[in-house]
Amino acid sequence: MRRALPPLRALLGAARPPRLPAPRGMCGPLAGRSGHSALRGLPSFGFLFDIDGVLVRGRTPIPAARTAFQKLVNPQGQFLVPVVFVTNAGDCLRQKKADQLSHLLGVPISQDQVMMSHSPLRMFKRYHEKCVLVSGQGPLLDIAQDLGFCQPITIDTLREKRPLLDAVDHDRRPSVLSPSAVELPKIEAVVLFGEPVRWETSLQLIIDVLLTSGYPGNPYGQENYPHIPVLACNMDLMWVAEAQSPRFGHGTFMVCLENIYKKITGKDLKYEALVGKPSRLTYQYAEHLIRAQALQRSWEQPIQTLYAVGDNLMTDVYGANLYNRYLEESSGMGFGLQAKASAGRAPALLSQDHEPGLSWENELASAAAAHCRSVLVCTGVYSPHSEVPLPARDSVTENVFHGHRDFTFEPGLVEPDHIVPDVDAAVDLVFQLENFAPH
Repeated sequence: MRRALPPLRALLGAARPPRLPAPRGMCGPLAGRSGHSALRGLPSFGFLFDIDGVLVRGRTPIPAARTAFQKLVNPQGQFLVPVVFVTNAGDCLRQKKADQLSHLLGVPISQDQVMMSHSPLRMFKRYHEKCVLVSGQGPLLDIAQDLGFCQPITIDTLREKRPLLDAVDHDRRPSVLSPSAVELPKIEAVVLFGEPVRWETSLQLIIDVLLTSGYPGNPYGQENYPHIPVLACNMDLMWVAEAQSPRFGHGTFMVCLENIYKKITGKDLKYEALVGKPSRLTYQYAEHLIRAQALQRSWEQPIQTLYAVGDNLMTDVYGANLYNRYLEESSGMGFGLQAKASAGRAPALLSQDHEPGLSWENELASAAAAHCRSVLVCTGVYSPHSEVPLPARDSVTENVFHGHRDFTFEPGLVEPDHIVPDVDAAVDLVFQLENFAPH
């Protein structure tokens, strides 16, 4: 059982906020447990930290972050427990994000500790040799090539080669209306890294690619369904920056794309893969990185518990609880990874790629942790003092669920195991729960 909360009114920001646990004390079902960590001085747990809303707001550091991380390293700057930063951002390479975090937190962070929303796409090797259209911001070609994609093409490049397709902004329309003779290879998949800058251009060109089976500029065809594969990263509807209220995220862009496609075709846009939080694949990949750190440090104590610290109920808490369910059911019932993936218990199980030797599941070792605990901080999207009006009827599933279309709403999945004021309190809490006293 999780810490008792008024499950919907409290979690959806009713006028009467839930009572916060003491910042430095134990809370939740694990309080009083005698952790194995203290027995040998080795950690049997790891941290999965969100970034936006937990460590920073936009470019502004959250004061508790630096204090928290001073507790996580020894005087030589080595981490005392395995730590992975799991962000749904996708606009830069891991090394750049690691450098930013090192400067922000005052401790050395390696790129192997950073997991961007697109990081799991390294395992989708069946697409790496194909020509793929990539959408988002930042150094898109560098990101795609770093992940293993050999023939990426950006929206801007496609617009340049097919100038007649982008017609919303009249000032950007070509003065000479002549079709381009530039040859382009067939686009065999679409990869959505994150929200683009010019949404109208990206929406138009992605729809063109889907409705022409990868030959944008050709007439739309009724027979082009199912459409070519779409792989999407980061389903966050909103995220928090310096503004007082949340901003549109990539999930909002995906809502636009899905509804435009359905309005035109009458059919649902289908995803070959959904990666980034709250997908199971993202958490399993993060666990893989946690275990790699423990192995590198020769920590022989098995990592039993993951603590996912985040600020978003529909992303961080939902994802951690979903993965916890997977871990507990897999362990308790003896299900292997493939069996669980086909069982259909978890929504949006990511990939339809089940060809032998090509599935992402063959790229990762089976999950080994016993639990994944969700820890919600109050410095980002979630605020215990916000007054979000509830629907007139108890139709929260229909009216308030901010998760992606392909994930089902279950109230229990958005109930955090623990709520704390900030990331510093989260670290103190976990140390107490695990009876971990760093030397």
